[in-house]
Amino acid sequence: MWRKAIATTARGVGALHHPWRTIAHGHSTAVSPSDAVNSILLRSLKEHYLDVTKMNPPPKINPPSPFTVVQGSLDGNGPALKRTFGDEEITISVMRLANIVPGDGGEDDGADDGDDINQLFLHVDVSKPGQKESLHFLCGLYPDALGIHSVSMRPKADAASSVEDGSSYTGPVFEDLEEKIRDAFHNYIEERGVGDSLFPFLRAWLYVKDHRNLMRWFKSVGTFINENKTAVKDS
Repeated sequence: MWRKAIATTARGVGALHHPWRTIAHGHSTAVSPSDAVNSILLRSLKEHYLDVTKMNPPPKINPPSPFTVVQGSLDGNGPALKRTFGDEEITISVMRLANIVPGDGGEDDGADDGDDINQLFLHVDVSKPGQKESLHFLCGLYPDALGIHSVSMRPKADAASSVEDGSSYTGPVFEDLEEKIRDAFHNYIEERGVGDSLFPFLRAWLYVKDHRNLMRWFKSVGTFINENKTAVKDS
């Protein structure tokens, strides 16, 4: 699935004309400073784009049953996984540390290997029919452990988003709660299948999502620069 997803993305982008080609191989007799800068930038974008297309996807991994992948989640900002538990619906959104604290990936920030990811952050929402709010858990997920950072209530309308509203109360500091309560909350989400068994799949899922986003970024930036160049010529 992952190989197919990345290959489809690469073909989709490759099938379109590369936005940097027009300038990089232009035949204008007079080259302005702006033209030269654009050409250098577009050539650099092209080189890095080609490097990205050579990235090897992780092996195919299925999510632990009974979780299923949310349709379209690789191209959106909503939950990655969902499942039902009795009359409850459980959704999981995921991000890695670099998405929260830019540049916090250490010396290997530019590494392409998805195996370098060893910590994920989960937004787990538990909702019930007829309830206006969902129970929200912010968790840290590791290859061999899961820890809860906070527990709060939030409107269902916000459950599909992993962005926190700074004005909303996110509950007490979890570590300040009595150990008995903390253990009960851990048992609560573990009973619903939220644990370290999710790590291999979510790490691979994030790799594919990051790859798609990176391909899309190269295309959109190159297109913008190329269109800007065209607008200057026509003005």
